[in-house]
Amino acid sequence: MGFFEALSRGLERSREALNEVFYFGGEVDEDFWENLEDTLVMGDMGAEISMQVTDDLRDEAARRNLKTARQLRGALADRLSQVFVQPDGDIFRDTPSCVLFVGINGAGKTTTVGKIASDMAHRGKKVVIGSADTFRAAAIEQLDVWGQRAGVPVVKRERGSDPASVCYDVLDEADRLGSDLVLIDTAGRLHTSPELMRELAKVVKVTRKRAEQMKRGPMAVHVVLVIDSATGQNGLNQALEFNDALGLDGIIMTKLDGTAKGGIALAVASRLKLPIYRIGVGESVDDLQEFDAHEFARALVGEE
Repeated sequence: MGFFEALSRGLERSREALNEVFYFGGEVDEDFWENLEDTLVMGDMGAEISMQVTDDLRDEAARRNLKTARQLRGALADRLSQVFVQPDGDIFRDTPSCVLFVGINGAGKTTTVGKIASDMAHRGKKVVIGSADTFRAAAIEQLDVWGQRAGVPVVKRERGSDPASVCYDVLDEADRLGSDLVLIDTAGRLHTSPELMRELAKVVKVTRKRAEQMKRGPMAVHVVLVIDSATGQNGLNQALEFNDALGLDGIIMTKLDGTAKGGIALAVASRLKLPIYRIGVGESVDDLQEFDAHEFARALVGEE
């Protein structure tokens, strides 16, 4: 199954409501525009984006004399794709690179680290995984399994260790091995806890400082927020808080296949002006894919 097919399958629940708006033969009348705007809002794109997109589509329909809902599917996909911020490159391919994964508990950070480590190792990158989630024993065990599968070393310390010191040790090991890519899993943080966010800011600061001292030259450090798509607008609130505290570099959206709120990807990208690097639309390694704005928008609106 190709990626577009997998993406379409994963976004099926998010697409259902739009399918009702874009039913075959539907007329583009005032009811259509109201239903479209309401559906976009309900899909968690947010009121501002939904109004902008609907207004722009109205103008295009008038300009191009589009009279049926079916004719507007492609135009909607094109307009939605413009909401996303295009990344300058891929932080996982453009190495040397160190990526810190942050987010709340249950967002899918550990699994995401494992999947990316496996994918990049199979592409020939020399990868090191760091387990800086020293509070959850299961996280360390999960990363061990992923590391064994991919043939990638996992740097870990005993439970309760200072996560900043673990990050320092991870980069020491990466320096020793001459690694291309360092992937560090951090403990889940409540975005509403200032104390925990300050501790995470320390982790980022220590990691950046050590990464500047690598033998082969400074290693770029990227802070990426992992968001469970099913959290909807709460995911946007998380992103705003984490960005204020840490200065995020990008987003990974997980579990898009389990929600009807796929529009949250647009809300987050638009509000924070940050790129989405990966999206998860299933359980397998292949279901965590490099984000393509136009393919995502096509799959979301059901354009073939």
